[in-house]
Amino acid sequence: MSAAAPSTDVAIAGGGLAGLCLALQLRRALPSARIVVLERRTHPVPEAAFKVGESTVEIGAYYFARVLGLQPHLDGAQLRKFGFRFFFSDGRDDIDACTELGVSQLLPTPSWQIDRGRFENMLAERVRAEGIDLRTGCTVRRIEMGQEGASHRVDYTCEGEARSLDARWLVDAAGRAGLLRRKFDLTLDNGHDANAVWWRVEGHLDPNDWSGDAAWRGRCDPPDRWRSTNHLCGPGYWAWMIPLASGSHSLGIVCDAATHPLATMNSHAKAMAWLHEHQPRLARALDDPSHAVQDFAFLRGYSHGCRQVFSADRWALTGEAGPFLDPFYSPGSDFIAIANTYITALVERDLGGGSIAAHAALYEQVFQSFYDNMLPIYRGQYGLLGDAQVLPVKLIWDYTFYWAMLAPLMFGERLADPDCLGRIRPRMQQASELNRAVQALLHDWGEANARSGVTDPAPGRFLDQYRIDWFRDMNGALDDPLDDEAFVDRIAANGDRMEALAREVLARARQACPRIDDHGLDEHLAPPGATPDRQLDDAWYALA
Repeated sequence: MSAAAPSTDVAIAGGGLAGLCLALQLRRALPSARIVVLERRTHPVPEAAFKVGESTVEIGAYYFARVLGLQPHLDGAQLRKFGFRFFFSDGRDDIDACTELGVSQLLPTPSWQIDRGRFENMLAERVRAEGIDLRTGCTVRRIEMGQEGASHRVDYTCEGEARSLDARWLVDAAGRAGLLRRKFDLTLDNGHDANAVWWRVEGHLDPNDWSGDAAWRGRCDPPDRWRSTNHLCGPGYWAWMIPLASGSHSLGIVCDAATHPLATMNSHAKAMAWLHEHQPRLARALDDPSHAVQDFAFLRGYSHGCRQVFSADRWALTGEAGPFLDPFYSPGSDFIAIANTYITALVERDLGGGSIAAHAALYEQVFQSFYDNMLPIYRGQYGLLGDAQVLPVKLIWDYTFYWAMLAPLMFGERLADPDCLGRIRPRMQQASELNRAVQALLHDWGEANARSGVTDPAPGRFLDQYRIDWFRDMNGALDDPLDDEAFVDRIAANGDRMEALAREVLARARQACPRIDDHGLDEHLAPPGATPDRQLDDAWYALA
């Protein structure tokens, strides 16, 4: 190690969403810890035309609101989200005649649409108010990892001045720059080849304005379709519409690289031409000069895995510096929440004098299992995005898996509890195996539909998730206060619900495609009772 430099307990390389949230979480757990955040940008950052990752789901929303205590800001300065909404509208101008999936009323557990610039400006102010040393205009030039317990050294420039910092802990929160991921060659090809383009425009876009049908407009109460994360879907792609509280709207196209090459949409003019072909109603709305374009960007091959994210040698990765799956279900802030919770637990244990080797290994295993469990939801499944028969079933399955097994650990604040993780591990493993089999079944069902050319046997349906009682109740139960025994029982009951749904999906897939491979589902599923409960009505399977 070179000459002595100023020292700190934790150095966070990157002061974006992941790094600022981690700094706040560490301060709440360790009031006297010395924390330095090195951020490349200067503050304040612009609102609206800043970063993507603007939609939250339950884990990330709970983390921001409750773990970090930011609910007053979310309620007062951001937009309450009206759930996910999907339209099977490829090539169509009549959105009110397309199959629609979403909620007619708010589900019990809240989530928000986040203007990232506004949010990160607030986070930076909070960080500084908590006495955390946030240094902006900094570029990391060199990292030297400490050996045998020695501090790590970070060489960086700050507003043109060369500086160094020694840190007991070093956390890479530098986004896609991936300082430690690149240094240790941790990037993994996960086989999910997809690209994205995005831009922001002035003003809000409201799908309700696209129809004069009063009955269609009145399906939602209140009629706030514009507050949803709206997905306009077609084979191999989805286009997003996300409203921002600053008065802008975020737009994007995410697509399978082979089906819709990036070269067909990697400029605003190309993206608009692509929309005029595939989503003409949205394109016509955007042609209105009131929706002035504020920015445009694209990203090739955004999805990747990561060999390691936590180390007993006192380093860690969080946010996009680590693995990144896919934006379809907005899991980015979820993985920030999970990684930051594990990092905080490790730092707290280490600074308290405890050994962290076993905990780092356990948290690594659990974090990677979350990633591995969610990867089959995306990889190879983009062909289903234009299938209005199979995708609605998949959406219910994917939500159920998420609310049954993954989200309860964050809401129950048992994510870093080794005893609880050990007790529920067998049920989690069963759910993981079941999910892989169901994802393969859904893929094959969609392939069969594509060959037959029938992907929407009953167009014009409104598939209202709110009216599925057990589904709505599962969402609302996330915040139930449970003791340890009740929590373990809840996970077991959720696993039973997954099995019942999987059994019904298999039966419906066989009804539609008698020769379909069950991918071992019969082996995973216990025999049903004499009169098993129906999970979904016929409308979801388009078999009425």
